[in-house]
Amino acid sequence: MSTMKINKWDSAEHPKTEEDMAAYIDACIGEAGDDAAFIAAALGDIARARGMTRLSKETGICRESLYKALSGKGNPSFGTILKVMKALGIRLHSAAV
Repeated sequence: MSTMKINKWDSAEHPKTEEDMAAYIDACIGEAGDDAAFIAAALGDIARARGMTRLSKETGICRESLYKALSGKGNPSFGTILKVMKALGIRLHSAAV
């Protein structure tokens, strides 16, 4: 009998470019419905992919606060979300549905 090794999936390991990051956020927004924590966690995945230290410097928000706000359990302000998206090179825009 052989054993199978299963690695834990980490979404932060996959988005490499700003286009990947934007596509990931778009997909998460499409799946989230009204779950703001899901979107915050998705931004956290992208932030970890980019590097929290770098993002902290670019936003002026300390790393610990970023980890907490973008954990999916935090409740980041809209201002924090906008700062993070700008630093990640992701633009928030609207479209008619």
